[in-house]
Amino acid sequence: MSQPSASLRPTAPRPRPTRPRRLARVLLGAAVVALIALPARSVSLVADLSSYLVAITTGFSGEDVLFFGAVDGPGDIVVVLRGPDGEQQVLRKSRVAGIWMNTARMTFEQVPSFYAVAATRPIAEIADQTVLRSLEIGLPNLKLALPAALASSNIAEQWRAALIRNKQDEGLFAHELAKVTLRDDRLFRTSFYLPPNVPVGYYQAQVYLFRGGQAVSAQTIPLSVSKVGLEADVYLFAHTRPSIYGLVAVAFALLAGWVAHAAFRRN
Repeated sequence: MSQPSASLRPTAPRPRPTRPRRLARVLLGAAVVALIALPARSVSLVADLSSYLVAITTGFSGEDVLFFGAVDGPGDIVVVLRGPDGEQQVLRKSRVAGIWMNTARMTFEQVPSFYAVAATRPIAEIADQTVLRSLEIGLPNLKLALPAALASSNIAEQWRAALIRNKQDEGLFAHELAKVTLRDDRLFRTSFYLPPNVPVGYYQAQVYLFRGGQAVSAQTIPLSVSKVGLEADVYLFAHTRPSIYGLVAVAFALLAGWVAHAAFRRN
């Protein structure tokens, strides 16, 4: 049986914007002050991010989101950034009469629209597979459920692998583990790159402090990825009134064609 796949479009590398180092130092210093000011036995982890809103405008070319914080002693830091869940369809292509065609499809439910993990060291060295699977840390540990009618486990694994591969090709699932920098067993920082095609919605970052193979402290940080300006208005109009939007788009295309035709006739 041929492997599930989807049509891929090569994308040119985009410049990744950088954030001033002075801002990072100020934010890290604030995290340390917050940690020291808390009662001794209240929490052992304080985390935050550089901005709670990623604004997608017409010229949006991707953005780095900085996560930072402080801990009260030695341990491993793991940060998981996950986009809103939704349905995802995977197509399988097969050769029929010499032509490649979509011959099968599978719909996954509750698939993260974006997924990336950062850690101080390889996650397999931080905790065992049972702990990682319960927290859904790492692509192999994501709970990507298939319909109950699909009985064969090896076929299910092929569909799962195809889904992950396609999301990675789109830049929405990270290929590699990002690095969390930990200084003096106190301060930590990491960043995730959100590509230009990042889906809008409410994201969640789970920050974990591991000691002895167990998560001893955790914090959830919200992040909003939203369209703003004229693009936001067009996006909202297209999703709230799709029929009218379609008619307007067709009318605009006809008008543009007529104008182009008239201009060529004059020439």
